Amino acid sequence: MSRVAYVNGRYVPHREASVHVEDRGYQFADGLYEVVAVRGGLPVDFALHYDRLCTGLAALQITNPLQRAAWIVVLRQMIQRNRVRDGILYLQVTRGVSPRNHLFPHGVMPSVVVTARPGSGPSAESISVGVSAVSVADIRWRRRDIKSVSLLPNILAKQQAAEQGAYEALLVAPDGTVTEAGSSNAWMVNASGEILTHPVGHDILPGVTRMVLIRLARAAGYTVVERSFTLEEAKAAREVFVSSTIAYVMPIVSVDGVKIGEGVPGPLALALRTLYVGHVAGITPAVAWS
Repeated sequence: MSRVAYVNGRYVPHREASVHVEDRGYQFADGLYEVVAVRGGLPVDFALHYDRLCTGLAALQITNPLQRAAWIVVLRQMIQRNRVRDGILYLQVTRGVSPRNHLFPHGVMPSVVVTARPGSGPSAESISVGVSAVSVADIRWRRRDIKSVSLLPNILAKQQAAEQGAYEALLVAPDGTVTEAGSSNAWMVNASGEILTHPVGHDILPGVTRMVLIRLARAAGYTVVERSFTLEEAKAAREVFVSSTIAYVMPIVSVDGVKIGEGVPGPLALALRTLYVGHVAGITPAVAWS
């Protein structure tokens, strides 16, 4: 089946989808994006993704190009036209097309691109045995809370991890603090059984999966502490894991070659994954877009 993309008001064959050479997203990375999981043909936590999109657009002073109801129509169409049962929606908004100039252009409509594709995330085997991570210096800009399309530092970190045979890169600030990971939020479990994750702010992306996991964990009686932790703390932790839209919860069993805990996925990471899978399974058509 041929894929379909949405580009600035038109549904077009994916292979023919294009944007203008002077789109500011292409020339300046002047835009942001969202990745929304699709399960059973329904979006996962759409409302939270939409709220973050709106917050990011406001921070970048980009006018939201569509009303909420119009976004829902487009995303529904993308799921249906691409026949996605389990996969992802990718949404991108840039400031628009104008002659290259660093200053914001006036009277320019934002550009919108939406794609959808099938996919089920990590394999069951990788979840059951866990994955490795390496530490990489965090060289990103200081507004990581904005889901900018400017991801070059993340790409370099993920590539460095891959070249070392690792699944993910833990990004480390100059003071030794783990901020997050190359494409996910970072967590650890300390000796007291507390679940730690970096507090929200300009240092990290406020991950939607992270947000839901905190709520689910606390409701289940676990202690979640939003505070920063160092790379050395992570290496000495009982458990380390990362969370993201696509992977949900992924156990990390070694960091820089150092075994974490028993070197196998820990019980809290697996318990949180089970809670999140249950959360996703509970999404119904009546609440999917609310």
